[in-house]
Amino acid sequence: MKTLLQINSSVFGENGQSSQLNNQLVQEWLEKNPDSKIIKRDLTQEVIPHLDASRVSSFFTPADQRSAEQQAVVDYSDSLINEIKQADAIVLGAPMYNFSIPTQLKAYFDHLARAGVTFKYTETGPVGLLSNKPVYVITTRGGVHKNQPSDSLTAMITSFLNLIGLSDLHFIYAEGLNMAERKDASLIDAKKVIHAEIAA
Repeated sequence: MKTLLQINSSVFGENGQSSQLNNQLVQEWLEKNPDSKIIKRDLTQEVIPHLDASRVSSFFTPADQRSAEQQAVVDYSDSLINEIKQADAIVLGAPMYNFSIPTQLKAYFDHLARAGVTFKYTETGPVGLLSNKPVYVITTRGGVHKNQPSDSLTAMITSFLNLIGLSDLHFIYAEGLNMAERKDASLIDAKKVIHAEIAA
């Protein structure tokens, strides 16, 4: 049985375009892999705390010296990392807000980036420690940014996922969603790409 981890980060929840496209991919996945287990994490339903000095200190405190509060912080981060480890594939909804990822998604990433746990430093640079697996990144945008200098989101997500060992990335774009003349065609095209990716 395969496990697909679905991560939604739209501030509009299930009404967000990225969430709806995520759901489309999940349905396509289930048609191809009907016995799959779906783990769904909506970052607007369970808000992940942003890093502060206390949480960062918890990560760097040796296990035998942590307070109960610090251990709870580490345990929470470990639970998010374990979801990634257990998944055979991931679908990540990543709308672009003001040229970047949603703040909820940034907080999630910050809890995944753990030196010695998800990556390690070497003389030739950092090396990811997670097993590679397909990651379908569905990114929605009000304007048109793909392959433009304004698309800092794609580079940021690529760099971060590569850091922790995930390099089998499949970006699916739905752009111009705030442009009446482009919205419908863009969503149709994104759904076609989703179908082709899962059918491959």
